[in-house]
Amino acid sequence: CGGAEFHAQRVKQMFKCGVNKTKVHLRFMMGSRLRGGRISVPSYLCTGRRRVLQNTYSTITTRKNSGREYSKPFSAIKREDVITGDPHNNVSDYIYQRLGINLHQRPDHPLGILKNVIGDYFDSKFGNDTFKRFDDIYPIVSTFENFDSVLVPKDHISRSVNDTYYVNADSVLRCHTSAHQHEKLKSGEKQFLITGDVYRRDTIDATHFPVFHQMEGVRVFEASELNSDNLSEVEVVSKELKETLEGLAQHLFGEVEMRWVDAYFPFTEPSYELEIYFNGEWLEVLGCGVMQQSILDDSGNPGKKAWAFGLGLERLAMVLFDIPDIRLFWSDDPRFSNQFRAQMFRAGGLGMKKFKSYSKYPPCLKDVSFWLPENLTNFTENNLCELVRGIAGNLVEEVKLIDEFHNSKTGKTSNCFRIVYRSMERSLTDEEVNELQDSVRRKMVEELGVTLR
Repeated sequence: CGGAEFHAQRVKQMFKCGVNKTKVHLRFMMGSRLRGGRISVPSYLCTGRRRVLQNTYSTITTRKNSGREYSKPFSAIKREDVITGDPHNNVSDYIYQRLGINLHQRPDHPLGILKNVIGDYFDSKFGNDTFKRFDDIYPIVSTFENFDSVLVPKDHISRSVNDTYYVNADSVLRCHTSAHQHEKLKSGEKQFLITGDVYRRDTIDATHFPVFHQMEGVRVFEASELNSDNLSEVEVVSKELKETLEGLAQHLFGEVEMRWVDAYFPFTEPSYELEIYFNGEWLEVLGCGVMQQSILDDSGNPGKKAWAFGLGLERLAMVLFDIPDIRLFWSDDPRFSNQFRAQMFRAGGLGMKKFKSYSKYPPCLKDVSFWLPENLTNFTENNLCELVRGIAGNLVEEVKLIDEFHNSKTGKTSNCFRIVYRSMERSLTDEEVNELQDSVRRKMVEELGVTLR
């Protein structure tokens, strides 16, 4: 296996605001695919370059895991509750074993540190415990909670098994913490913060992981708070929302230049994105907006107004703590965990110890070329990444399409993907990587229907 330094500069480049917005993680309300971490236009609003069949469901065979470097979760969720054998089920053991780990509940973990820093900001601005905090809500939700309650269209691509982990036809692993908004609003909660692990099928690289963590806030206004001589009710809500989140950005990043960008989300109107100028570049921080009236009306708050925001914790932690690879958040290696302590955070990282990389182990690159099947039902880039994760676990660093061409004579299309294997904790041997790659190639034929070249 050839040697290479950690690609921190490449990760930094991927985080710039100019990132390809057709290949992004969920963010506000839908997660920040931070999928974990990267923040950009919500994937619910763009189709991307992946081959996705809308409303097409296929069973994804559970695959044996190997090469994991994670601790086992302590969870009351049973395997049969998640991997059901239902025809729509596409949850693997690899994903099941992430359930119940709850990194955001660890006070000395980077995600737990940021969660508490954000919570403390809301206490300081609105008063202690004014915003009720929830961070242990059950992660299996109904499709109504995950999609319909936040106005995701019935035919939207995000409902495909290519993007979402289905337990059965009517329930999923939540794609975003907003899946709990309807429940909390209907139960009478008016001001709250929700933090939790969320699940999205996605590509493999240094900024994407199928499990990441979101935090979002909601505030419902009383009628007396909306009175203004020169502002409409929506303008009153928007004004406080922006002031609140500008304060949060300063709380996290220090004195920075900020700008607001108009955005579109199906669940808020108007909608905004907040960007800051940090370390010499514009950085997208979060999404927010005034909640759609129908969401409030349907949750027992007719005629009221509210704002909501959402952000990805991994995304912010990678920037603030200089963490170069999203897989590190799941490491139990004391060389990682011992670098973080509750109360260590300083705004903008000034005067705060940053993460010091301890692993510069060499990557091992393996290419696989193949003809796509005539029927693309089983083959998508996400399905390929799920297959590779199921075999290589945390030893796979990246899966990337590096070549594609169409043979006009045969009508067939060929792809070449590069799979990068690298451990965060040790050097891999050629023998073990070859064994993993052989398993990947074999499973690609068996499960995805490709023809190897």
